[in-house]
Amino acid sequence: MEFQDNIDAIDKQLLNLLQKDASLSNQALAELVHVSPPTCLRRVKRLHERGLIERQVALLQPDKLAQLQGHGLSAIVEISLDHQGAEHLAAFEAKAVAEALVQQCWRVSPGPDFVLVVHVPDMPGYHALAQRLFTQDANVRNVRAFFATHRAKFDPSVQISLE
Repeated sequence: MEFQDNIDAIDKQLLNLLQKDASLSNQALAELVHVSPPTCLRRVKRLHERGLIERQVALLQPDKLAQLQGHGLSAIVEISLDHQGAEHLAAFEAKAVAEALVQQCWRVSPGPDFVLVVHVPDMPGYHALAQRLFTQDANVRNVRAFFATHRAKFDPSVQISLE
């Protein structure tokens, strides 16, 4: 079964609303999509069970959090491996996703093998992360890090057509 065959306009509205504000109550969601609260609850539960909603989280504002904690450094890191066999890619990926400071891990092509988004407390924190992920692994050939100076946009939502 395909995505389009299994969800209707109400499901799509629910997904869009929950992407914008997952803290909306079931009552509020039901009112916004014009269904009863029990129907809304069943639909949202089904969207979770089908894996269309992976999880619900609070998005923190890193710059404001950094002001409270005194530090914060974000970097986009490109990694190229010496060997790109499936087992080598899987091994590096497993190591990267197990690291709490790695916020995102993307396998990409062409160019580097991976792009990571990392958030560390400071430059010594980045250095320690680099030691754990990049220098202790003989399969890492090249690392290029780009340190963020300003975040102009961050939107994790996925566009869903209501048609």
